Amino acid sequence: MKHIFLFVYIALTGAFLVPGVFSDALDALVAPAWKTALLSGESITQLAKKPAVPELSPRDAQVQRLTAGVIKEINPTILTESLHLYKKPSGAAAPWTQDERTALYNNILALSTLAGLQYYSVSHKGMRVLFEISQAIDDPSTQNPVGDPNYSVPPPSLTVYARQKDLTFGDNLYQYDYFASENALTLVQRNITAMSLGIVPVISKNMLRSVVAVIDAGEYALIYSASFAKTVSLPGVKNRIGRSFANRAEAILGWFTKQADKAFER
Repeated sequence: MKHIFLFVYIALTGAFLVPGVFSDALDALVAPAWKTALLSGESITQLAKKPAVPELSPRDAQVQRLTAGVIKEINPTILTESLHLYKKPSGAAAPWTQDERTALYNNILALSTLAGLQYYSVSHKGMRVLFEISQAIDDPSTQNPVGDPNYSVPPPSLTVYARQKDLTFGDNLYQYDYFASENALTLVQRNITAMSLGIVPVISKNMLRSVVAVIDAGEYALIYSASFAKTVSLPGVKNRIGRSFANRAEAILGWFTKQADKAFER
């Protein structure tokens, strides 16, 4: 999977199209600057250097509402965005069926499958594990491990708590809020413990938000992801966290592709 890395203002999103009218649908959802890259199979990842202003976000009401709410709530100093067009397997329906949507929803709920996920580390010049531990828990106060949720019909909204340990920010607790509609699946992740680089606290509690949206598009699904964070003002911290979020975005895109393949090839 080829990638374009741009360092400008950023955000997260997803979009879609249908056979024969993909180009027109894409015009309605994303800026012309991204259209050619997406149609040629490129993934776009951007890191904002100035106050967080989403640039890749699709023209989707829920995504824009969620990202606007995040910006208002935490006033982020960092924003990274990724945009990717996923081609469904040849046997998949266009648009997706209710069974396919449910399978995809449950696969995205399967946070345990993030354990062992790897990404390419520029600083270490090689592949590195992103999450050593990734598991759903019953509640942040008790932290008892539970199985990944599974639904016969996706509920309109759902909250899941998780413990995730990664090699960059350590062992932390997160809240995942999921939203399901007929043509889109969206999640918002927030940190419910402070995050550190080594022994240095860099992101306070509730000051990280990640938004991921998957929108059905006939033969395709447009995937948008964005990470917003308000960080401490220390030399080099902002750039390091930004690079880490960009690496995470690429790894998550790879994870989603595997989860989507399992859903559509049932």
